[in-house]
Amino acid sequence: MPEVVISNTSPIFYLHRLRRLDLLQKLYQEIIVPKAVVAELEAGRRQGEDVPEIDSYEWIKIRAIRSPQILGLSTDFGPGETEVLALALEESDSLVIIDEKLARKIARLRGLRVTGTAGVLLKAKQEGHILAVKPFIDRLQEIHFHLSDNVRTLILSIAEE
Repeated sequence: MPEVVISNTSPIFYLHRLRRLDLLQKLYQEIIVPKAVVAELEAGRRQGEDVPEIDSYEWIKIRAIRSPQILGLSTDFGPGETEVLALALEESDSLVIIDEKLARKIARLRGLRVTGTAGVLLKAKQEGHILAVKPFIDRLQEIHFHLSDNVRTLILSIAEE
């Protein structure tokens, strides 16, 4: 297991909406989020979104970027993705939990290990924390989580569902 697990906004948002944010703690014990992720969640709350209060989860740690020059990774990312990737590049042996396709591609090109919300659900099933992935994937799509038909089929195939 990696020493540092860094999450972007969407996995926290969607796992909270599934009422399974606890899976992050069960799978990884501690999650790091940059300040930009907290700001994005707070902005969502102000807009009426159902988002978690990060401060109420002792296993979610907020960390500032130590090397601001890394923030110029891409102008195509939002602040959350940018800071997540910057933090991951500052930490050796980190795992990035991020859903945005371009950010995932850049992370892999930079040698980072990547998973996403669906990957968390797959790992949770493999470790016996949930019985099935499909009901969660169905619910994610109902709440407007973008998942292509090919990726959905692949996830359910891996889950043997």
